[in-house]
Amino acid sequence: MENYIIKNNNGISYLQYTKLLEYEEIIKHAISLKPIDIGSNDTFYNKQEAVYADYKKLCNAINLDYNKIYRPYQTHTDIVKCVENEEAGIFTKDFKDVDALITNKKNKILSISIADCIDLLFFDPIKKVIANTHSGWQGTYKLISKKTVEKMVDNYGCNTRDIICCIGPSIRKCHFEVDEDISEKFYEKFKHLSKIDDIISKGKVEENKQKYNIDTVLINKETMLQMGLKEENIEDCKLCTVCNSDKFHSYRIEKELAGRNTGIIALI
Repeated sequence: MENYIIKNNNGISYLQYTKLLEYEEIIKHAISLKPIDIGSNDTFYNKQEAVYADYKKLCNAINLDYNKIYRPYQTHTDIVKCVENEEAGIFTKDFKDVDALITNKKNKILSISIADCIDLLFFDPIKKVIANTHSGWQGTYKLISKKTVEKMVDNYGCNTRDIICCIGPSIRKCHFEVDEDISEKFYEKFKHLSKIDDIISKGKVEENKQKYNIDTVLINKETMLQMGLKEENIEDCKLCTVCNSDKFHSYRIEKELAGRNTGIIALI
């Protein structure tokens, strides 16, 4: 049985996790599908009206007010910021160069943009804390998932054994192909993980150069297990954005023309 469902509401398709739907009276969440496109750092300013219209459609589908969106200007950092009483909006000065958001405040919609990178939705049902984390290969290397959990613990008193993490559609090992220099960098950083041989493996040879495939999702899973999250609380949709580029935006497939999906989560 899949641990997610895809819903269609007024012509808008979106993904939801069954684990988080158990708490529908406390939180709302969704991962957008095409044709929703919330724009990249570069394209947003040229299509603001369309982006806000798409946010409105998605938020309306799950009964949220799109005026409460908090969307950081993501630059593949490991910076995690708490949302308190800052002004809502897209790319506000308070959330520049930020790639993860956390809050325990109601009616604040945390939004992350994605087009192959991993979106991690966190929820602690005991402390009523949510987080939304953008973890591409750079964020994964910088351990942004670990830093998100640490901040949930340090700032809000969360217990790692209570935290739920849902792993969104992203480029998977089958398509995340790198050269030897990146492979070696990842091996040195993560060789302590018990599943390192599953994380990195040899791929094809291209122009006499050995390619490697890296499982960034597994790195995040293993990291969170080490931090004390329970295996049954880590839910992976197991969807590859490259394999399913008809449903999700994929930078690897569409390059500069790629749009952006969003993951949103809010306490209500």
